[in-house]
Amino acid sequence: MSTDTSTSKRRLRFPSFSTQIILGLVLGIALGFVALKIGKVDENTENWLTVTLDTIGSTFVSLLRAVVPPLVFTAIVVSIANLRKVTNAARLAGQTLLWFAITALIAVSIGMTLGLITKPGQNTSIGSEHAGAPGSSGSWLDFLSGVVPANFLGLESSLRDDSVSLDFNVLQIVVISLVVGIAALKVGAKAEPFLNFTESVLSIVQKVLWWIIRLAPVGTLGLIGNAVASYGTELFAPLAIFIVTIYVGLALVLFVVYPILLRAHKLSPISYFRGAWPAIQLGFVSRSSIGTMPVTERVTERNLGVPRAYASFAVPLGATTKMDGCAAIYPAVAAIFVAQFYGVDLHVMDYVLIAFVSVVGSSATAGMTGAVVMLTLTLSTVGLPLEGVGLLLAVDPLLDMGRTAVNVAGQALVPTIVSAREKILNRERYDSGNAEELFADDAEFAGDQLEGQERSDEADAAPGDGERGDSDEELTAAR
Repeated sequence: MSTDTSTSKRRLRFPSFSTQIILGLVLGIALGFVALKIGKVDENTENWLTVTLDTIGSTFVSLLRAVVPPLVFTAIVVSIANLRKVTNAARLAGQTLLWFAITALIAVSIGMTLGLITKPGQNTSIGSEHAGAPGSSGSWLDFLSGVVPANFLGLESSLRDDSVSLDFNVLQIVVISLVVGIAALKVGAKAEPFLNFTESVLSIVQKVLWWIIRLAPVGTLGLIGNAVASYGTELFAPLAIFIVTIYVGLALVLFVVYPILLRAHKLSPISYFRGAWPAIQLGFVSRSSIGTMPVTERVTERNLGVPRAYASFAVPLGATTKMDGCAAIYPAVAAIFVAQFYGVDLHVMDYVLIAFVSVVGSSATAGMTGAVVMLTLTLSTVGLPLEGVGLLLAVDPLLDMGRTAVNVAGQALVPTIVSAREKILNRERYDSGNAEELFADDAEFAGDQLEGQERSDEADAAPGDGERGDSDEELTAAR
């Protein structure tokens, strides 16, 4: 009896991770409105509560971004070493890119359809005085500069306020990691100490990531609270139709298209959202696919049952090139908005170009950040005035939350679908995964890649429904 009482107290004292995130979200919104009510100290100075919320949120994202370079490098090198055991590695890569393109094409089609129906460029009260050329733009040549490493670490430097600031290019780190991993395989036995060391570093980085993810409820509070306090609601009325169109498109992709694709592969949408929700939610509040990438990779592997060797390759690649929100729906609707605002008639070939840019254009801007860069690439390709970007900048933060959430969802979805198609998905983990799996000990997941493939192979080998049921019972009994 005392044991039951003790367990009950522990559960009351430590709510589940999902509950902590929700509490952080609700409390953050409440504090954001309080900060909004307090108002600014003066025209250029935020009040203490807004500053505090901003500091909490930005610190959490910075912590997540700090582990991205070592996590991507070590995970990909180790995954390449593990891919020696996988006979269809090249096929996995090809399937990943194919499904990136398929889902992007569906998303941009939805965006263009909604843009033509709602006519956001005609149904707006914003004036042309808000138009202005963007500070940065994208071009097709950016892909070459983005994919070719400038140095071994994929670091980039910039001068800010008379000081040098260092940043990293994830796509370059992916390329470097692939080259190093392949080279290690070619070297053979002499590379074993290096691979063992890299695997040890990966375990350490993952442990640090575990600690950072534990701070997600606090980070959520700061991020969403600062968003409410900083942007309020008064800026969005002139572009209400545009905002609603974007969010309807995002909702259709996230809650209609993705579940249909999951059902088509005999996967439960409920299980997918239950497993991927921590990453989707963090993407929404952080507005950073790169910052969310460590969590996306973890939920893809631990909650959705994607083999680690494949997830550590597909998720970092998706975080730089798979953007159904930023690179598909948003530029499609925004391009139509700009065309309607300036009275430019778009022809069939223009819509084809918009679709083409959305499917492959994210690779051209992979070395850069922000949906504005992708939008400028779309506008310049179609021949629309870049000054139209300035019309949308005021509402970009609000839209960025929904766009990033869909980006992250797609980055977890494609590896899951490909794993299911290639019969390497751990179906048991997919059906039972939840947010708490993020914090289970790594030892509990040792050898799961092989176990998941064995279970899938045995289940798929059953010729009939009745025999399949018997096989499942035998597997359950054996476990």
